[in-house]
This record gives sequence, structure tokens and C-alpha cells, in this order.
Amino acid sequence: MGETFAYKEYLAGLLAGVATVITGHPFDTVKVKLQKHNTEAHGIKYKNGLHCTTRILQTEGVKGLYRGATSSFVGVAFESSLLFGIYSQTKQSLQGGGQSDVPRPEVIIPSAAYGGAIISFVLCPTELVKCRLQIQGTDSLVPKFSRYSSPLDCALQTVKNEGVTGIFRGGSTTLLRESIGNAVFFSVYEYVRYYMHLRLKPTLSDHSNLTDMGIGIVTGGLSGVAFWSAVLPLDVAKTIIQTAPDKSSTRNPFAVLNSVR
Repeated sequence: MGETFAYKEYLAGLLAGVATVITGHPFDTVKVKLQKHNTEAHGIKYKNGLHCTTRILQTEGVKGLYRGATSSFVGVAFESSLLFGIYSQTKQSLQGGGQSDVPRPEVIIPSAAYGGAIISFVLCPTELVKCRLQIQGTDSLVPKFSRYSSPLDCALQTVKNEGVTGIFRGGSTTLLRESIGNAVFFSVYEYVRYYMHLRLKPTLSDHSNLTDMGIGIVTGGLSGVAFWSAVLPLDVAKTIIQTAPDKSSTRNPFAVLNSVR
């Protein structure tokens, strides 16, 4: 029974990861370009996300919004599957024999932080490739002769020029972002879901499937907002660290954020 439950958690995470890339990658491309361009001393500064999106659509079309999506499909699908599976299994282990529906922070936070720490080792190299490809498009500051032709070319060139450790540039920042962010994400998710079930289930018992779906959408959305609200500064630092042309530049996220004006 436990193995079947764990299998379902991993499969659900995998499907969630694929859906996330399909729907969210264009927003991620805009986010990365804003983080890169609006913290650089030279080059175009975007007024807002809409301005950036319009520039991309004018110069590259819709495909420009999906630049770097291949590495995202591999990374996000795999890490999402791992995250949900590890979180579920770790939570079960920490709960012991008791299966209470009441959220317990001493179980949720370490389970989520541990899952986040593990997946950071998958996310770091795939996000490095993704970010480097994303900044090559519209209004790029990257010289044409040094641009990458594909995700594989980016990974190989990075290892060739910076060594194996180069592909893990920004690793500590990714680990911090994922550990903190997922602890916040799952805490909000578990508590909001619990209290919504408590309030809505008795009154909407005839529509339990629709109720569950609605609660899932609301809790997932609020948890996502909480995640990014908590760790967006770390994500800005990660983008700058991973896309810096100088391989000797600082990898300390707090030093990077202090330099952002």
C-alpha cells in the first residue's frame, strides 16, 4: 500500500512538472530577462514584464518565449517528481505510525526542506543551461560568436571552459532557494488545505470531487505565491551568478544582491 502511494506521488509530481513547463516557461523567460537586463549596467532596461514580452514577440515570435524549454522539461519534470515523492515519504517517516490530518510544522518543514535540498542538485545544472539560453534572444548582451546552439552545446561548452564545477555554478544559492522556498510552499499548502477542508467539506459533501479540485487549485496557487514571495531575491541572485560572463565573479548570493542597484 505504501509503495503504491509513493509511486502515485512520484507520477503526480512528474505530470505536474511537465504541466508547469508548458504553461509557465514563457513567464519564466520574461522573469529571467528582467532579472538579467534590469541589473546590468549596459543594455536595454525593460519597463515591466509586458514591455519585455512585447519585445520578445516582436523579434522572435512565440518560440522566443520558449527559449531554453528543453532543459526545463528534463529538469522540472524530474525534480517535481522527486520533490513530491521525497516530501511524501519523509513526512510518513517522521510521522511514525500516526497518520493525523492535522498539519504538524515539525514534520512539514524538515520534510519539505530536505526534498528541496535534494532536488537542487538536479535543478542547478538544468537551470544554468536554461538561463544561459534564455538571455541569448531579444536584446541580448551576449556576442553572437559566443552563443550556444542548443542545450547540449551549452552544457558541453560550460564544462569545457569552466570545468565540471562550472555546470553547478550557483548551486548553494539554488539549494537555499529550494530548501527555504519549499518549506514555505508545503507549510502554506498543508495548512490552507486542512482549514479549507474543515470549513467546506461538511457543507459541500454532495460535490466532494469538485470541492477537492477547487481546494487543490486555491491551495496550490497560494502556496506558489508564498514560495516566490519568500525566495525571489535568491532567484535574482542565482540568475546573475549563473549568467555572469566572468567565471571568477562572486558566487555569494548576498554579495550579488548587495551590488544590485
